[in-house]
Amino acid sequence: MSRVGRTRGKLRWSNLYTFSCIRPNVLETEGPHSLQGPGFSRVVYCNQPRAHRKTPLKYPSNYISTTKYNIVSFLPKAIFEQFRRVANFYFLLAAILSLTPVTPFSAVSMIAPLAFVVGLSMAKEALEDWRRFIQDVKVNSRKVSTHKGEGKFGYKPWQRIQVGDVVKVEKDQFFPADLLLLSSSYEDGICYVETVNLDGETNLKVKRSLEVTLPLDDDVTFKDFTGTIRCEDPNPNLYTFVGNFEYDRQTYALDPSHILLRDSKLRNTSYIYGVVIFTGHDSKVMQNATKSPSKRSRIEKKMDYIIYILFTILVLISLISSIGFAVKTKFGMPKWWYLQPDDTTSLYDPKRPSLAGIFHLVTALILYGYLIPISLYVSIEVVKVLQAMFINQDIKMYDDETGNPAQARTSNLNEELGQVDTILSDKTGTLTCNQMDFLKCSIAGVPYGMVSSEVEIAAAELMANGHDEPDSETSNVHIHDSSGHDKWESVGSDHGVMEIKLESGNAPKIGKAQKPVIKGFSFEDDRLMNGNWLKEPRRDSILLFFRILAICHTAIPELNEQSHSFNYEAESPDEGAFLVAAREFGFEFCKRTQSSVFIRERYPSPRHPIEREFKILSLLEFSSKRKRMSVIVQDEHGQITLLCKGADSIIFDRLSKQGRAHEEDTNKHLNEYAEAGLRTLVLAYRKLEESEYSAWNSEYNKAKTAIGSDREALLEHVADLMEKDLTLVGATAVEDKLQEGVPQCIDKLAQAGLKIWVLTGDKMETAINIGYACSLLRPGMKRVPITLTNTDTEKAAKESILMQITAASQMINLEKDPHAAFALIIDGDTLSYALKDDMKRHFLGLAVDCASVICCRVSPKQKALVTRLVKEGTGKTTLAIGDGANDVGMIQEADIGVGISGVEGMQAVMSSDFSIAQFRFLERLLVVHGHWCYKRIAQMICYFFYKNIAFGLTLFYFEAYTGFSGQSVYDDWYMLLFNVILTSLPVISLGVFEQDVSSEVCLQFPALYQQGPRNLFFDWYRICGWMANGLYSSLIIFFLTINILDHQAFCARGQTADMATVGATMFTCIIWTVNCQIALTMSHFTWIQHLFVWGSICNWYIFLLLYGMASPLLSGNSYHILIEVLAPVPMYWIVTLLITITCNLPYLTHISFQRSYNPMDHHVIQEIKYYKKDVEDQIMWSRESSKARQKTKIGFTARVEAKIRQLKGKLQKKYSAFNVQMGK
Repeated sequence: MSRVGRTRGKLRWSNLYTFSCIRPNVLETEGPHSLQGPGFSRVVYCNQPRAHRKTPLKYPSNYISTTKYNIVSFLPKAIFEQFRRVANFYFLLAAILSLTPVTPFSAVSMIAPLAFVVGLSMAKEALEDWRRFIQDVKVNSRKVSTHKGEGKFGYKPWQRIQVGDVVKVEKDQFFPADLLLLSSSYEDGICYVETVNLDGETNLKVKRSLEVTLPLDDDVTFKDFTGTIRCEDPNPNLYTFVGNFEYDRQTYALDPSHILLRDSKLRNTSYIYGVVIFTGHDSKVMQNATKSPSKRSRIEKKMDYIIYILFTILVLISLISSIGFAVKTKFGMPKWWYLQPDDTTSLYDPKRPSLAGIFHLVTALILYGYLIPISLYVSIEVVKVLQAMFINQDIKMYDDETGNPAQARTSNLNEELGQVDTILSDKTGTLTCNQMDFLKCSIAGVPYGMVSSEVEIAAAELMANGHDEPDSETSNVHIHDSSGHDKWESVGSDHGVMEIKLESGNAPKIGKAQKPVIKGFSFEDDRLMNGNWLKEPRRDSILLFFRILAICHTAIPELNEQSHSFNYEAESPDEGAFLVAAREFGFEFCKRTQSSVFIRERYPSPRHPIEREFKILSLLEFSSKRKRMSVIVQDEHGQITLLCKGADSIIFDRLSKQGRAHEEDTNKHLNEYAEAGLRTLVLAYRKLEESEYSAWNSEYNKAKTAIGSDREALLEHVADLMEKDLTLVGATAVEDKLQEGVPQCIDKLAQAGLKIWVLTGDKMETAINIGYACSLLRPGMKRVPITLTNTDTEKAAKESILMQITAASQMINLEKDPHAAFALIIDGDTLSYALKDDMKRHFLGLAVDCASVICCRVSPKQKALVTRLVKEGTGKTTLAIGDGANDVGMIQEADIGVGISGVEGMQAVMSSDFSIAQFRFLERLLVVHGHWCYKRIAQMICYFFYKNIAFGLTLFYFEAYTGFSGQSVYDDWYMLLFNVILTSLPVISLGVFEQDVSSEVCLQFPALYQQGPRNLFFDWYRICGWMANGLYSSLIIFFLTINILDHQAFCARGQTADMATVGATMFTCIIWTVNCQIALTMSHFTWIQHLFVWGSICNWYIFLLLYGMASPLLSGNSYHILIEVLAPVPMYWIVTLLITITCNLPYLTHISFQRSYNPMDHHVIQEIKYYKKDVEDQIMWSRESSKARQKTKIGFTARVEAKIRQLKGKLQKKYSAFNVQMGK
């Protein structure tokens, strides 16, 4: 492309940015980066890709693979993963031993189930890996224009790109590798990059090329281009890069602003040229592709212990069996002449009974192996995947605004959702929207803005209800409706009405005038709107305030063709809100060039707006360390001005003596805004002389082009020289609104018995006010602030904090009011001491005793440390929820991490186990899906162990009955199909479709959730109960069958039952018993459950029919067994019916007794729903619903209950005083 149309500005962006985006000029006096030593061995020969094909420069190709396996490694790696499981490894040994003479079964009956289970798991692994492979193929097949030589470019797949290649990337394309930017379609060599795939940030970043490579702006210019890059080795640091570029006999330093990272996208720039530095897995994005930490649910961990117990039982009965066999061999074998004891093998040699017993131990270990459920793991995997599918497809967790559904990013932790004890939540973007609304401002000491924030509205409601006046007269706190009746009476008498109001979220609002909704702007004050500010006495300050809003930023305007207004690509939501506010005030930012910004000012002539140009001389960017940003501009009259905005503590320290005229008033307004839950910034300015700016700019350029470890310090020093002697203009206040439904969600979670901690980086005042707005805090709650006093030594600080913690704990322990609630509030500085090993247990003890915990000004690392402390200190399940990159540590540290796909990007989501679009969906995720998944998995695992014990022990009884002979009573094919076909589908339907109550009832009765944290369905009592049930069933099945069939004729012709008949009859009883048992266990039936349960029983008869019709070479003693032997005999059907009833009668008796005399919560609800009492008696249903919540001291419900107690106390006092007066 030619250079036509590329206009060079007099001033370049490269001369403006300092801290994150700079361009050093040609280094004459300063040296290049020192790149000696390990970690800096990369050498790239630009435009010479063939030079990197030999060692030591043989770099990897650009082919990337995110798969776990390849064609060669799949079998060995997948098989290794499967046999890491203890149960699978045991069955592998048993399958190998089945090929030896000691096996009681045929090799097929042992190998086939193992192959099916392992094969199914491996197929699942292969399918997941195949999907990753297909995605990799799509990425590797993308095309990019690459220099082929002689100044000609042609398209090449990404996977064929090599280090040193020169590529041309066009607008809206992804960068195929990590590139050094050489030039762009802009004259000054800048380009705009979207890095949402790297860091989740949607705002555009500015990158720029070196000055020396600007002429490389067309295809033909690369014909003879060569150069050498020496830089750091591949590493995962996205925000750092150290290297040198050797070109035209000069060496130039490189930094991150020159590097374009793979998977970021070119935006708002027609094209760029770049040279490839890192390819494939050497690129920074692939270096960051780390695996998420492995998490296992508590149920899964406990399941391992159960399997160990079953292994112990297996070994124990195998020892009993082998000892019995050795005794029988020694003393009984010589008498059994028909076995020819003189002509025998070592397997049962009466002369060597010990050796025979050892061989028999191996036989017994294989024979009783059915105690261990071989298909348990694969069944759980199938169930969890299907559960995750239902979570993903829940329409009630779909956000219409963003189009994002809930997503179970891992299915391993589904049941853990039902056992959460503590929720640790971020505030900004999680509880709040992270969508800023410009609400108020203070200009020259005068406050503007009439609209109340949500926190102020909540406070006004509390004042109206008398919460803040505990000693006020009763007449002041009564709320009357139109009929004159007291509202509290109806609330007190009808809790159901209160519940409905809270769920709908229809809290009373302060009336506001209706006006068109403008996203980002909720300001209302006629003194500033529609040009009325021109009538204000301090119009000059107001004009300057508006211009700072419109000029001091790094945003990019984009014209919306539909609305004919501008949208802004801003670095933060606050900045976007400022630009919208400036536009509404009449100062519209409409255009940006490399050297200027253009503002369209509507006043003083609204019909003829004036477009003013402000030349950008320098830009000192915002950083978390600086907490401010400044821009130096020159207006049309030549006046140079520094415009600055930043945190109040930073700006106030930089004000001149003459610039503090309105400091006291502004500071007062800032405190008011903070109390209202608003985010504040202070605006200031400084007028500069041209000579003053020139002198500073000279120092600025030196610092900007400096190379070395002190460069950042030099830049900071130069910035401080300019950002001083400021004049205060005013302050802004924007509202980060609560997300929809947050108070209602917190109330419901509190009623479910969950503890909620808030971990935020915001100021303490802001966090406290948000706590009040969402009812984590309430009036009357005693606040426990733990703060760091001004102490000189670390020891004194720790002693002070420990003293505060101890005093607070004593105060809580001595509190006698059962309704008293405490809220712990601590900041990051104090927390750094509280988290030390010698203090963290004291801190945790205090925090657990408090109803609410708010940690302010915490760093991302502190969030993770607090989460770890709660997880390890309490030993209970923790859930962390957040939406930003600063929440990743917390999300990964918690037992369950939930990411919110919000404004701050997708990094939290990418690190999470579950993702939702809004905080309010957490209620349904936990209270509904968590409750269901916990009970389903718990019941499923208990049932699995029950049915395998019931089946496996019958083998032991029969072996003992036959003199510990190692003989199985069942045909090998029966045993093969037991876990795989005949009993697997009902248990999967239990794990996927079971519902003790409906989703609506789960939300109406949140106390049901506590069944999970209390582990009522998977405690040792219940596990042992199911095992005992299995033991009882095995005894009944074996001994009843044997005793009924043993001593009498089985058929009408007088034949007795042979072993094949006994085995088939006994196996029929097992199939009926375990399937009827699961039917009794289920609370919720659909056609699927009926099909799977009764279909499994039918499958047994179908199999028996088909198996009996097969050749006797295959069916053996089972030839025509159903048609000719079993079906015609009434005794077969009588035994089946008798044993099925007898086996299930104890469970039926137990559940009937429990429901009648000691019902669980869901039993009561099921009975109410079954008899339709919820429809016939609404008052009773509402009363039961209001009772079905955990006692809590946070949330709307706790606030209302506190209000009712307060009103009743006042009425009682007034009534007592009235009686005293009457007595006089």
